[in-house]
Amino acid sequence: MSGHSKWSTIKRKKGAADAKRSKIFSKLIKEITVAVKEGGPDPDGNPRLRMAISNAKGQSMPKDNIERAISKGKEKDSASFSENTFEGYLAHGIAVYVETQTDNDKRTISNIRAIFNKHNGNLGTNGSLSFLFDRKGVFTVPKGEIDQDEFELEVIDAGAEDIELDEEGFFHITTSMEDFGAMAKKLEDLNIEPESAELQRIPHETKTLETEEALKILKVIELFEDDDDVQQVFHNLEISEELMAEM
Repeated sequence: MSGHSKWSTIKRKKGAADAKRSKIFSKLIKEITVAVKEGGPDPDGNPRLRMAISNAKGQSMPKDNIERAISKGKEKDSASFSENTFEGYLAHGIAVYVETQTDNDKRTISNIRAIFNKHNGNLGTNGSLSFLFDRKGVFTVPKGEIDQDEFELEVIDAGAEDIELDEEGFFHITTSMEDFGAMAKKLEDLNIEPESAELQRIPHETKTLETEEALKILKVIELFEDDDDVQQVFHNLEISEELMAEM
């Protein structure tokens, strides 16, 4: 299983058992709100909103919460969010890419810089890690009763670059960023609702650390993820089988 597929599996398990579920919901609500402000409240005509709703359903968010988030996005006086990215290195040369949505840029910059500084990291300039990561579409689909051979032919036709079936019974489909919309449409045509559909930053190569060192890095990753303004965190740490067992 590739690194980003492993990380998707880890996030799914964390999401199912995490006491921080309300924090996961708050990030999803923010994404729905931003999507409505950007493209309107009709998911049929707003691909970003359609994806955000699908991701919320994948995390078992109640329908009422989703509808309230859409209504909040329609309010003219509701908070406006800016989207920013932060790139840098943690200890042992691990590259980290942080995506944020915030209503207070100064607060977010201060918080992100503080995490880097307190944990022997260095915050770089925007674009400094562009050579290390590709932006890809990543879809997580429960296998259920899906015929694997037929399904794979269908998604390859829609632009799938890679298809993996993990031990938990989930397909992980990777597409180019340009084919993200086509894959979302294909799954919709097949009446298949993905558990998640995201644009992720996939590292060209991963870096392996000793388990103890890797766990320390993952704790810093969690600090970024716990910040209310952070939506996604990507890195090039290799998620080994030993590391997954320790997690």
